[in-house]
Amino acid sequence: MDTTLLAEALGNLLTPQVLLAIVAGVVGGILIGALPGLSGTMGIALLVPVTFGMDPVAGIAMLTAIYAAATYGGSISAILINTPGTPAGAATALDGYQLTRQGKGAKALGVSALASTAGGLVSAFALLLLAPPLAQVSLAFSAPEYFLIAIFGLLIIGSLSAGSLLKGFVAGALGLLLATVGIDILTGYPRFTFGTTALQSGIQLVPALIGLFSLSQVLVLAEGRGTDRTGMAEGLRGRALPTLAELKRIGATILRSSGIGVFVGILPGAGGDIGSWVGYNEAKRFAKGPEKEEFGKGSIKGVAAAECANNAVTGGAMIPLLTLGIPGGSATAVILGGLLIHGLQPGGALFAESGGITYAIILGFLLANILMGIIAIAGARFFVRATRVPMSVLVPVIVALCVVGSFAVNNSLADVWVMLVAGAVGYVLRKVGVPPAPIVLGLILGAIAEKGLRQSVVMAQGDMIGYYLSRPLSVVLMALILLSLLAPVLARWLRKRIPEQEREKAAA
Repeated sequence: MDTTLLAEALGNLLTPQVLLAIVAGVVGGILIGALPGLSGTMGIALLVPVTFGMDPVAGIAMLTAIYAAATYGGSISAILINTPGTPAGAATALDGYQLTRQGKGAKALGVSALASTAGGLVSAFALLLLAPPLAQVSLAFSAPEYFLIAIFGLLIIGSLSAGSLLKGFVAGALGLLLATVGIDILTGYPRFTFGTTALQSGIQLVPALIGLFSLSQVLVLAEGRGTDRTGMAEGLRGRALPTLAELKRIGATILRSSGIGVFVGILPGAGGDIGSWVGYNEAKRFAKGPEKEEFGKGSIKGVAAAECANNAVTGGAMIPLLTLGIPGGSATAVILGGLLIHGLQPGGALFAESGGITYAIILGFLLANILMGIIAIAGARFFVRATRVPMSVLVPVIVALCVVGSFAVNNSLADVWVMLVAGAVGYVLRKVGVPPAPIVLGLILGAIAEKGLRQSVVMAQGDMIGYYLSRPLSVVLMALILLSLLAPVLARWLRKRIPEQEREKAAA
C-alpha cells in the first residue's frame, strides 16, 4: 500500500460519521454478544438496512465492528453465569465461570478483554498484510474462475451445519433454489415469480437475511422462558486488569492462540467456536506442572487462550471474504451481503478500483479492536447490568426493528412479507435442526455460480472441458474442489486404517 493510497484510506476513515459508526458498532456488538440467545450474525443482519443511508466505509466498518465486538461479548455471560452469549464463548466458560465463583469475575473479564483485543489486532494486521497479494491473484479471474470459486464456496455449506452434513446441504439447496427466482439473466424470461412483479428482481437479500437470522431467532427466544440473569454482577469485585506478572504468564499463550485463530479463520466454515477450542486445548497441552491442573478450575491462561483465538478468527475469516468473496461462516455471509448492497464486489477489483474504501474498512476493523478493549474494560459493569434486560422487552423491540429495517430497503411492503416468510421458514428449520447460514450462502453464491456458468458456456464455444483445462487458474481451482470432496473420505479412511494397523501390531 503506497502513501497515496494510505492517505486516501485514512481520509475516508477519520471522519466523524465513520468513527461514530465504529464506536456504535463496538458498543452494540458487545451488548448483542453478551445477551444469551442473541448473536453477532443476528445483530449484523438487523443493522444492514441502517447502513443504506451511510457512506460505504461507515456502513461496512460498523458491521465489522459488530462482528468483532459480539465475539468478545459472548464471554461476558459465559464468565458470569456460565451461559455463553455466542458459540465462540463456550470454551471461555470452562475457566471464566470458575473464576467468578472464586470472586474473580472482574479479573476474568479483564483478561478476556485484553486477550480478545490482542487476538483481534493480530488478525487485523494479518488481514492488512495477506489480503492484497491474494487479491492480486484474483484479478486474473474471469467467468470460469468465478463459477469455480462459487462452487468451492458452496462445498463448505456442509461445514456451516453444526449437526448433520445432510441438513446443511438441504439448506444450501434451498438457498440455490431461491437464487433462481427472478428474471433470467440471458433470456429475460421470468422464473418462479408466479405473476408477482415484486419477485421479478429476485429474492431481496436484506429482508431474507433479517428474516432468517433475526426474526427466526427471536421466535425461538419468545417461546422459551428466557435466561435468568440475576446476580450477574456478584463476581465483579476487585481489580479488573491483570498484574504485570499475570501478563507475562499469558503472553506466550496469547501469541500462540492469535496464530491459531488467524489460521482457523482462513479455513472456510471453521468459525470462532472451533478456533477457541483449538486455542484452549493447545494452551492446556503446553502448560506444565500445577498450571495444567488449573485448567477447568479457574485458569486465566484458559480464558486468555479461548478468547484470543476466537477473536483472531474474525480477521482471518475476512481474508477469503474480501479477496475471493467466500464467506467462511454466517456472520461473514451477512457482511458479504452488506458489501454487495453497497456495490462492493469482493475480489481483486475491490482492491484495485476501490482501494481507498477497502483499506479504510480494514483500518476501521483494526481501530474497532482497539476501541473494543478500551470500551470493554471501562464499561464492564454497564454491560453486565444492560444484559439483565428481560426478553419480554427485547423481543417486541427486535421484531419492530425487523419490520422497519425490511421496509426501509425499498420502501416496499413486499420486502416485509419476504422477511416474515423467511422468518417463519427459518424458525421451522431451526426447530428441525437445519441451520439458516447455508441458505444465505446458497442464495448469494447461487447467483454468482449461474452467471459464471452461463458466461462460460458462451466463451467456451461448445468445448467446456477443453476451455476450462486450458486456463491454469481454473485447473488449480478444480484441484482444490476435488481435494475438498476427497478430504472427508480420506479422513474417514485414515481413522479406520490407523486402528487396524495398531491391532495388527498388537497381534504380532
